[in-house]
Amino acid sequence: MTIPDPLRAGFERFRVSQFESQRRVWRELAKGQKPHALVIGCADSRVDPAAIFDAGPGELFIVRNVANLVPPYEPDSGHHGVSAALEFAVKTLGIEHVVVLGHKDCGGVHAAVTGAAEGTEFVHRWISPLQSALSESRHHCGYDAPTETLCNDLELRSVQHSLDRLLKFPFVAKAVEAGTLALHGARFGIADGQLEWLERNEGFQPVSI
Repeated sequence: MTIPDPLRAGFERFRVSQFESQRRVWRELAKGQKPHALVIGCADSRVDPAAIFDAGPGELFIVRNVANLVPPYEPDSGHHGVSAALEFAVKTLGIEHVVVLGHKDCGGVHAAVTGAAEGTEFVHRWISPLQSALSESRHHCGYDAPTETLCNDLELRSVQHSLDRLLKFPFVAKAVEAGTLALHGARFGIADGQLEWLERNEGFQPVSI
C-alpha cells in the first residue's frame, strides 16, 4: 500500500534535517542502545515524551498506552506489553530511572470518571486499574464533585498508584532496593507546557526553568 502523504513528507524532512546531520549518531546507535530512562507515557498524540524532554535518538526507552498505566504484576500466559517492556528495560538495558508520565486532560482518565469506556472491547478492561484510585478521588474530592475536579485529582493519583504497582514487580523492587533504579512520577500540561514532578513528602511540584 502507498505510504500516506503526511508520513512521506515527515520522513523526507527527517532524512534531510535530522538523519543526515546526525549520521554518526545513528551509526553508533546501530550497534546497540543504552537509554538512561524508561518513560511510561500516554498514547495521546499530544504528549510525546521525547519532545517534552528534548531527548535525542537512543536517550529514552518509551512505552505508551491509554492513560499511561502500569498494569498489575500478572506472571501468567497473557500478552503483557507494558510488563515485557519494563522487564527488558530494567533487566537487559539496565536503565537508571522509570518515569510514569501522566498529563492533563487525559481521555483515559475522563473515560474512567464518566464511564465512557463501558461497552468497549478493550479500553474498559485496560483502564480498570484506575478504579481503586478513582474511589480515593471520589472520597477525597466528594462524591458529587464535578467531573473536571475528579479528573484532575485522578490524573495525579493514578500516577502514584502506577508507581506502587511498579514495586510489585520483583525485578523492579530488587533494583530499587539495590539503589540502581529510581522511580518517578510526573504530569505534563498540554495547554501551559508545565511539568509537575512528584517530590517525596511534597506531592506534585512544578518544575522550575
